[in-house]
Amino acid sequence: MEYNYLGFDINIGKSKPENIVHREVACPFCDVKSLKNIIEIKNDMILLENKYQVLQEAYQLLIIEGSECNADIPDYTLEHMQELMHFSINHWLNIINSKKYKTVLFFKNHGPLSGGTMRHPHMQIVGIKNLEFKNMCDKRQFEGIKIAEKNNVVMNLSTKPRVGFTEVNVIMKGLNDIDTLAEFVQIGVDYIMNHFSVNCSSYNLFFYLIEGNIHVKIMPRFATSPLFIGYNIELVPNNLQEIAKHIKQLYFDKKND
Repeated sequence: MEYNYLGFDINIGKSKPENIVHREVACPFCDVKSLKNIIEIKNDMILLENKYQVLQEAYQLLIIEGSECNADIPDYTLEHMQELMHFSINHWLNIINSKKYKTVLFFKNHGPLSGGTMRHPHMQIVGIKNLEFKNMCDKRQFEGIKIAEKNNVVMNLSTKPRVGFTEVNVIMKGLNDIDTLAEFVQIGVDYIMNHFSVNCSSYNLFFYLIEGNIHVKIMPRFATSPLFIGYNIELVPNNLQEIAKHIKQLYFDKKND
């Protein structure tokens, strides 16, 4: 088994603010005038260098998704969600195409169990110099029960989850249907946060460029199974068909009536 090891600067990590749990801590992303190393502003979306470069041999960027601190993907208009995906994916692909890094990650943390520290909605792009992408995912993790298909984009429910239990996949063939990708990602997040069978406060989005196609994994976050942590065993629930049917009924069947 191959592993990916990446250095983490503890001293920088200790200095990072946290306001997901400690809500009294001021939000630095709301204080736009004080932000440093801004690369681009488009409407109220901002791309900037991460002030806290905790990862060694890496380059960390942040994408502030908008000006509303307490909003998140389910709250956005479809237009804003599509603009956000265009803005973010274009910058992610630009860094990939720069060839400066062996791997370029693009992901989002939301909620107390997501691994994030800031409540204000944001995503991250991380260029990593010395780790190979081939060790970071398996195409089988994007196989699943089809929920919907539109243009060049498919949404499915993973039958071979990366961590275990319920994971929603959105797969776009090529790079030219970002509007539909944005629509499906927003639906997946809304389902997990507002209609899931158990109360969910946290999730991650992970983006992957695989053989010229964009794959997105929408992963609800709970306490992680000890079988996965200790033994790399992914648990697959026996109600995936019911979940897929529920998502279809909520978001897609009514559109076809």
